Amino acid sequence: MKRIFALVLAALMAVTLLVSCGDDASSKAKVIDIALSEESYAFAVSKEDEELLGKVNEYLAQIKDDGTFDAICDKYFGEGEPEKVASAALDETKDQLVVATSTGFEPFEMVDDKGMFYGIDLEIAAGLAEYLGKELVIQDMKFESVVTSVQNGQCDIAMAGLTITPAREEVVTFSDSYYNAAQVLIVPDDCTDFDECKTVDDVVAILDALTTENKIGCQAGTTGETYILGDLDKGDEGYGFKGIPAEKMAYDYAALAVTAMLNGEIDYVVLDNAPANAIVKSINGD
Repeated sequence: MKRIFALVLAALMAVTLLVSCGDDASSKAKVIDIALSEESYAFAVSKEDEELLGKVNEYLAQIKDDGTFDAICDKYFGEGEPEKVASAALDETKDQLVVATSTGFEPFEMVDDKGMFYGIDLEIAAGLAEYLGKELVIQDMKFESVVTSVQNGQCDIAMAGLTITPAREEVVTFSDSYYNAAQVLIVPDDCTDFDECKTVDDVVAILDALTTENKIGCQAGTTGETYILGDLDKGDEGYGFKGIPAEKMAYDYAALAVTAMLNGEIDYVVLDNAPANAIVKSINGD
């Protein structure tokens, strides 16, 4: 993640915004703190692995009851100190918990320049592996591959800030939810487009006025991508997002979408609220 943010900061040297937020370069970003959606995160396991699902739910209930979950969250939202997590090498002869994740989604899953993992999900993963008496193996991959890796048996569990969706529920089974999230907008700091917005309807009215000449960024495979594209055609199987009448620009990592915005390549970014605030905080040096 540090390398991603280094890329973000380096890109700020040549920022020229092409959007309606102004012609002057902006080296900072801000979050429009109005929720565009409501969703829940959970972990995903194979539909055949009912035993693991039961153990995961037992562990989630335990850490919520004894304060461990709140303590982990405090490391990323409060004054606590994040704890680094080591991954063992994959070895089929050992009793291992193989976790699929996608780093670059702060504060849920990150990796430092020494290959050590950290984040809310990955600290939970370390505790879960210990609870199960297994060795932890973390498999870092593109977000679009996380659910598939569990579905095809490559990994035991997906822990990657996963939103529960009907489409995903068709191929994997979700644990009990552990975190409530929402989609929000990230815009350049000097953008005034949403300054008068008080409600989600105010924000949506501005988004509805965009055209295909506008570009909205997101992390590929996420709820943010679905929010931009819309899914009304899926009926009860979708979120009910009507979409944004702009060109969708998807990136492998959320921070790269913000980089593109600050480079003037896209107008705004749609992202989950927790990583949105974490990324903006890092970019702004707060």
